[in-house]
Amino acid sequence: MRTLIVDNSNTRTKFAIADQGTLLDWLVVIPTSDITSRALEEALGQETWDNSIVSSVVPSKAQVLSDYLSTKPFHLLNHLSKLPIGIDYPSPEQIGADRLANAAAAYHLYGAPSIVLDFGTAVTFDVICPHSRKNSLNSHPAYYQGGVISPGLTSMTEGLSQRTALLPSIQLQEPDHVIGTTTEEAMLSGAFYGYRGMIREIIHQLIQEIPEKPIIIATGGDAPLITRGLSEIEHLAPRLTLDGLRIIAELNF
Repeated sequence: MRTLIVDNSNTRTKFAIADQGTLLDWLVVIPTSDITSRALEEALGQETWDNSIVSSVVPSKAQVLSDYLSTKPFHLLNHLSKLPIGIDYPSPEQIGADRLANAAAAYHLYGAPSIVLDFGTAVTFDVICPHSRKNSLNSHPAYYQGGVISPGLTSMTEGLSQRTALLPSIQLQEPDHVIGTTTEEAMLSGAFYGYRGMIREIIHQLIQEIPEKPIIIATGGDAPLITRGLSEIEHLAPRLTLDGLRIIAELNF
């Protein structure tokens, strides 16, 4: 059984294929703004699959994907999907599909309690615990319990340059030193070390509210750059969302 896996995020949309429970090496990435039926046909027209699952945080593109893929069994991930974990959250319909996929993969691959950091257009922190906050709900092996949403690193730095007359755009990289001797260097230090400090502080605050020591996992485009200096991060998992979709697909087809 070949499953087409689609991670439709704000910036990029990734397409992968799982065969017999394993992600293949094949991967296609399209800017989300470019997603059209024609672009999908050009990217996927030569591939074959039996069913497909989509995680989307962009409703207009989710509709394009649904129209293209629904000629075969198709599942759009949401809070009503069958998951390997429970949801202990007041308004589950508000949880992004990508966060559910990350939580499913984190539990399946690493266990609970765990915290997933996804570095994308926004950076999300998601908490998975082995017990619900309501004893009556303890019928699942683990529960998604919520988390934190902060601006992504690129969003933060682009916003700074766009809202100030004299500050330029910068290319994100790890600075050679903290004390900047040009405007660009000073901005880079502020963005990089300030952002890393924000990530560390949020992790520490989350740990205070989790009864047991959590496993901490990072994924997303900026994860390798930011997490190099964060000893709190135990696992770097670039395919976490795709793995979560693969795991959820096995429960829903």
